[in-house]
Amino acid sequence: MGLLLKTWWKRDEGATAVEFSLVGFPFVLMTIGILEMALMFTSQSMLQEATFTASRLIRTGQIQQAGGTETMFRDAVCGFAELLIPCSRIQFQVQQLPSFSDADDMPPVFDADGNLTDTPFDPGVENDVVLVRVVYNYPIRTPLMKPVLSNATGGKRTMISTIVLQTEPYE
Repeated sequence: MGLLLKTWWKRDEGATAVEFSLVGFPFVLMTIGILEMALMFTSQSMLQEATFTASRLIRTGQIQQAGGTETMFRDAVCGFAELLIPCSRIQFQVQQLPSFSDADDMPPVFDADGNLTDTPFDPGVENDVVLVRVVYNYPIRTPLMKPVLSNATGGKRTMISTIVLQTEPYE
């Protein structure tokens, strides 16, 4: 066993280096791509959870009873998503609808820069149907992944979390 180990250790033919040079670059690219995808999926999951948790404040009437401001809703969303998503880049739409079926007629509308168009913040009153949509344009950091993953301008991926709910009778 010792002789075999010494023989292997003394080899200097370079076959291992050549083999690694063939698989090293694709391996590194694949590893970086996997990390990018993991960050992207984690960000999407955090966005969904933040939307769900913040929309609960609308469903139970807490935001409406406290004055119903955009800032309160933004703070609620950012409080759950700030680990991976900068609060300044979160966009949202909160709109009262006549019925659940009207949510189909409310697709997200974006401007030329890929930002969600402004709509008035309207969390509704008790027993109203409310559309809550939170949008984040995730910047794809890996240049080789941009053509594959981007779905918005500037090499970004638009992540959208939408919840349609009916507020509870809170008064």
